[in-house]
Amino acid sequence: MVSGAANVIELKICLEDRMLMSSVKDSVGCGLNIALVNGISRELIEACASNMRAGDVNDLLKFIRPLHEGTLVFVASCNDPVTKMNEETRKLFSELSSRNAKELAFHDSWVFVGAQGVQNSSPFEQHVKNSKHTKYKGWPEALEMEGCIPQRSVAS
Repeated sequence: MVSGAANVIELKICLEDRMLMSSVKDSVGCGLNIALVNGISRELIEACASNMRAGDVNDLLKFIRPLHEGTLVFVASCNDPVTKMNEETRKLFSELSSRNAKELAFHDSWVFVGAQGVQNSSPFEQHVKNSKHTKYKGWPEALEMEGCIPQRSVAS
């Protein structure tokens, strides 16, 4: 996963060498980019680019609220992840095992993989506070994260 950085570094979300979201697929935008993945089959269920500056936070809530246990939630920010983010949204991401959702601020960069029903904080999360002293002149730094996400087994 790579968060976006200004108009210099493009956001992308990949899983097992498959591109889930990218500018090439025309599926990303400013704000929060979210891919929902089946935790057993690893197939993409649905993806959403939620503009957190000009969009409606209720659309984001409708997208992430009805998750089933075991659904993997991949999130990568681009430019502004929080202008319209409210306490309910922050709480939902925290319940998906984010430890940084409640602290996100304007122009921060954030990448995160969580799931419904996870008991501990996700080890798949990075967050960097924005600084006006970045090489992108006030735009957030890009984050890149990779790792091995354990595959859920079918309940017997």
